[in-house]
Amino acid sequence: MAYPEVTYDDVVAARELLNDVVIRTPLLHSRVLSELIGGPVYLKCENLQRAGSFKVRGAYVRIARLTDEERSRGVVAASAGNHAQGVALASGLLGCKATVFMPQGAPLPKVEATRAYGADVIFAGVTVDQALAAAKEHADLTGAVFIHPFDHPDVVAGQGSLGLEILEQLPEVGTIALAVGGGGLAAGVALAVKSMRPGVRIVGVQAERAAAYPASLAAGHPVVVEPVSTMADGIAVGRPGDITFEMIHYLVDSVVTVSEETLSRALLLCLERTKLVVEPAGVAGVAALLDWPHAFEPPVVVVLSGGNIDPLLLSKVLRHGLSVAGRYQAFRIRLPDRPGALATLLGRLADLGANVLDVGHERVDPRLHLDEAEVLLHLETKGPLHCEEVLSGLRRYGYKLIFN
Repeated sequence: MAYPEVTYDDVVAARELLNDVVIRTPLLHSRVLSELIGGPVYLKCENLQRAGSFKVRGAYVRIARLTDEERSRGVVAASAGNHAQGVALASGLLGCKATVFMPQGAPLPKVEATRAYGADVIFAGVTVDQALAAAKEHADLTGAVFIHPFDHPDVVAGQGSLGLEILEQLPEVGTIALAVGGGGLAAGVALAVKSMRPGVRIVGVQAERAAAYPASLAAGHPVVVEPVSTMADGIAVGRPGDITFEMIHYLVDSVVTVSEETLSRALLLCLERTKLVVEPAGVAGVAALLDWPHAFEPPVVVVLSGGNIDPLLLSKVLRHGLSVAGRYQAFRIRLPDRPGALATLLGRLADLGANVLDVGHERVDPRLHLDEAEVLLHLETKGPLHCEEVLSGLRRYGYKLIFN
């Protein structure tokens, strides 16, 4: 089976090449997701892989198959972080100099990890696609070999090794859900799995703010989608690859999209219920289960594709996820500017069972009357019902809540 430049034998050969390089990551049962869909759900934990994601698989295979002369010229790549780390680690293992172009604003931990693996980091553009263009220009000028993050047969074959592991760990798998950016992971896994088990459903998941595949599949060829703006930087790709598009067109059963809100909820669930740190792109499959719990034929394997998340982003996403889950609320209240008004408000919040996380008190603002003050409140509640009880209780006390 070949679609069109990668064969199942290529995936098997890549798996052999990776045997002593990558970790055979665990497949963990998720009780909470199993209860949600009414059948077994397992998490393939590539967030625990070397360099924190599946990307090292494809990067290592691609660089290992270069000639000695090509490796002597060094390699160049572009990435928001995970491919960067994969290329940096693989290059170090294979004794090859690596230069990585990253977009401005790439997560600091990913930048520092890439440098720690020995690569030189250069910032270019504000998107992965702009960094890709800069990396290709660097390759043309210097002779370094460009290592594409997804659109190369060796990269696809390397990512496909993950599909072979899934079949070994759960031969009876019914559906595999996984994130899709450029498409290297989905293409490789689909080829590996469908070559052995054609009946297994493969569901790709994109962030709706970076959803190039639905538009491309509808058009019948890769199209550019702009702007691309999602917290899931690992799948923030504006155009499918040529090789990966063809493979996904023929091999992947469906590609769905998920919102930023659902990604936040999925990340929070992984932290709270599975005790796993996963980046937003890595929880895309979990997010799809949350949105369509009855659309996946069990047993389901969800690929947690990476765990490299900036702690600052993690704190923001957690707060957003808590808000979406009805456990966090932020709003402003106008108060009479007199002694005891704020203390009375806080006492009433305590009576309503809300935990006040933060209070901002403003008395001098052009929007306020001379006898007014404004309070910005950040509250923790026990869930959607309790949140509504708190807000309703404040309104009964006569407070006007301002949410913008």
